[in-house]
Amino acid sequence: MSSSKTKVTYPSPLRYPGGKTFLAPELQRILSVINLKKPIYVEPYAGGAGAALSLLFAGKVKKIVINDYDKAIYSFWKAVIESPEIFAQKIISTPVDVSEWKKQKEIYADKSGTTFEIGFATFFLNRTNRSGVMNAGPIGGIKQGGNYKINARYNKSDLAARILEIGKYKSRIQVFNEEGIEFTKKYINKKNTFIYLDPPYMKKGKMLYMNLYKDADHERLAKLLNKNKDSYWALTYEEMKKVRSLYENRKRKRLFLKYGVHDSRNIHKARELMILSTPFVTT
Repeated sequence: MSSSKTKVTYPSPLRYPGGKTFLAPELQRILSVINLKKPIYVEPYAGGAGAALSLLFAGKVKKIVINDYDKAIYSFWKAVIESPEIFAQKIISTPVDVSEWKKQKEIYADKSGTTFEIGFATFFLNRTNRSGVMNAGPIGGIKQGGNYKINARYNKSDLAARILEIGKYKSRIQVFNEEGIEFTKKYINKKNTFIYLDPPYMKKGKMLYMNLYKDADHERLAKLLNKNKDSYWALTYEEMKKVRSLYENRKRKRLFLKYGVHDSRNIHKARELMILSTPFVTT
């Protein structure tokens, strides 16, 4: 496929509001500070998995374990890992118009198709919906009267190349579909393992995620991580008083990011906190 020669400049094929690809260099630095070489890298709330893929491609981690409780996102990753060539070809051969959008939306909503079908529908909507939000409408609207059209974020050759690049590493990628906190429990005490957690936002979660957390869920996660403060983990949250209170005894670093929701003109500026377990207190 000619697309395999396309240079891959961004690792994840998914668009994710608040995505953390930009954190890869910081995570790499954090790992090097305590000399944690080639660890198993785990993301219980993977989403677009941009940071995970960046570290894998750079040879900084032995393998990545990505988990997402959203069946649609899990299906996307599972389909890519199992059939990267077929998935890439599907990207090239599928028309990008409102008629196809309606078809893929039905597959996504029904969730009764095969893993590949659901995974591709998820990908298609993610690339053609406003801001990549799954419950938004298509870029340009149903009547395609906007300044940007439905294919504005659907560069076929580039996206197929990203899929094929991931396929090269498929033996070093594991994909799971489990609840995030329960999944974290399985890895929290494993040797040479680093866990990066990016759970649903507390305040803006309804705009961004299909699977939301209630206060009790955020508190359960905090209890688990604080109990295992000597394990290797890092966590990011929006900056809120409640977050600070949940992790008042952990080191915190402020992050700044921008993300668009539903409209490229509607750019949200967010301050987030990176919270670190005890082994990383010197970073």
